[in-house]
Amino acid sequence: MKLEDNNTRNELLKRLRRIEGQVRGVQTMLTDERNCHEILQQLNAIQSAMRGATLQLVETSAAACFQEIANAENIHQRDLILQDLLALVKKAS
Repeated sequence: MKLEDNNTRNELLKRLRRIEGQVRGVQTMLTDERNCHEILQQLNAIQSAMRGATLQLVETSAAACFQEIANAENIHQRDLILQDLLALVKKAS
């Protein structure tokens, strides 16, 4: 399944660029020998931002899967789509 919604794609790219900047900031903090508490705080912020990006992608993908299930012609096709969705959710957690 591809991410076809341009708005979601752009929002995810924006989030990931922000996260990339945060990671570079932590690298600088390490080079500058900053306090471990400050570094850990930034690492937690990065993890939280990644969870947010992951959740956004899962929500968008789930909505697309539900639409596909509604349009599916037979039960076997619906089961395959549902299995794909469940695999996506498992990977995200």
